[in-house]
Amino acid sequence: MKKNKAYIIFLMILVFPYAIYAQGNSVNKQELWRKISPYFSAPSEFAGQYGKYKPLLKFYNGDTVLTKNDWQKRRKEIYTKWNDMMGNWPDLIKNQKMKILDTEQKDGYIKYRISFKWTPTEETEAYLLIPQQNKKKYPAVVTTFYEPKTAIGEGKPNRDFALQLVKRGFVTLSIGTTQASQDRTYSIYYPSIQNAKIQPLSMLAYATANSWYLLSNLSYVNEKRIGIMGHSFGGKWAMFGSCLFDKFACAVWSDPGIVFDEDKGSLVNYWEPWYLGYYPTPWENVWRKKGDIDGAKGLYPKLLKEGHDLHEIMALMAPRPFLVSGGASDQPVRWIALNHIAKLNNVLGVKNRVAMQNRELHEPNDYSNSIAYDFFEYFLK
Repeated sequence: MKKNKAYIIFLMILVFPYAIYAQGNSVNKQELWRKISPYFSAPSEFAGQYGKYKPLLKFYNGDTVLTKNDWQKRRKEIYTKWNDMMGNWPDLIKNQKMKILDTEQKDGYIKYRISFKWTPTEETEAYLLIPQQNKKKYPAVVTTFYEPKTAIGEGKPNRDFALQLVKRGFVTLSIGTTQASQDRTYSIYYPSIQNAKIQPLSMLAYATANSWYLLSNLSYVNEKRIGIMGHSFGGKWAMFGSCLFDKFACAVWSDPGIVFDEDKGSLVNYWEPWYLGYYPTPWENVWRKKGDIDGAKGLYPKLLKEGHDLHEIMALMAPRPFLVSGGASDQPVRWIALNHIAKLNNVLGVKNRVAMQNRELHEPNDYSNSIAYDFFEYFLK
């Protein structure tokens, strides 16, 4: 009896710390859910509204999607249609090899300036931030913007997503189109800016897929827990990247303009030649003035004429979770489009995968960012 009692005490000593740890994790997750859960349902005035958008649960020929298997066929149909229109990607660069250009020890993390091949013909410089928390595997987030310095805290306020997330225990990779932004061409053009074969916004998405492979090849990153986040231009980039490449576990899109809306002017300007309105031209910087929709060319007018909208792109996220951190571009009325994705997720048997938190201004703020970071904590940790 004494021997059995001693054995039981030994087991309690062995197991108790892990039980406390598990309970602590559970409480933490409950607290995170309490913070973010209000944003997973539409306001009453938009609940159940679907607007003018084409039904996602209808094939292009009119047949109805009834089952999960039906959705896989419908998803393939949408994916193929959009890639045929935008241009199909080159082979992904799966065997990524980065060059470390500079290393700096910071408070609680290491900052690496690196380069890697994000298209078949082009290398980019980026920043890799790694927390020092003695974990074998970290979750990770790719951040996207006009250049990579802003996300690591060297730019406008409230856009330092990579910096804030590394402080929370995420490996972060900050990428950006530095040279193109300086040249005011902003995007990635393949194989050349004079004769691009792929709409630039899709090519940006391709670059994020190669960024995912860079992170997934790192021994200390959990490849099943890699997300993506961007604001404005970076929000469009993150949205197309996560939707067109299904290995991203979740995503946050900060005020990208999640549907076409010409009334928003330069905020939701998918007609620009660096997004979905590319057209070849004798290259002398003769594209229209930024923000000017008159005479839009390329794919954009075709998309409008055929009744396509970006809810079809967002549908490719299902059933993966995403958060729209909405500002001036994406107000609560956008739930009319998001309801289509939530309805699709019901068919797939999942709930609470579509969220939107709103602010008045385009710029992110402390509160909107805190919800975004809690979202990543909840779904990636």
